[in-house]
Amino acid sequence: MSAEQRKDFVQELKAREKDEPIASFLDMKLVEFMPGYAKVSMPVKKEYLNFNGYIFGGIIMSLVDQAFAYATNSLNFPSVASQVNIHFMAAPDVGDELIGECRVLKSGRRAAVSEMTVTGKEGKLIAKATGTTIPVNDTGR
Repeated sequence: MSAEQRKDFVQELKAREKDEPIASFLDMKLVEFMPGYAKVSMPVKKEYLNFNGYIFGGIIMSLVDQAFAYATNSLNFPSVASQVNIHFMAAPDVGDELIGECRVLKSGRRAAVSEMTVTGKEGKLIAKATGTTIPVNDTGR
């Protein structure tokens, strides 16, 4: 696949960002985006607390998934996640701004492997994840 085709995927995905319901609901913003890489931010709200008083892990996973989706689909669109493994390292505080980043480590015709991190605005490591995606067809479109 040519660099120009990948650039087209980036432009198409950027155009879709403003109409994405889950990103709007969780107040996620695409901060940086290029083929094979995405950075997404999200505020930590009190509504995200679980019964233990910590941020619900699914909220953090949502940020991981958003960065993962943008980065992998920028190389082979459309692709879907087939596996994600996440390690929660620390709990963020309400009012913090989380940054989710994804780097595609390997993108092939049948699968892609990525690495994701979530940090707080001060650089505190919140979570580390890896994931695999599969393209839904051979041509990427």
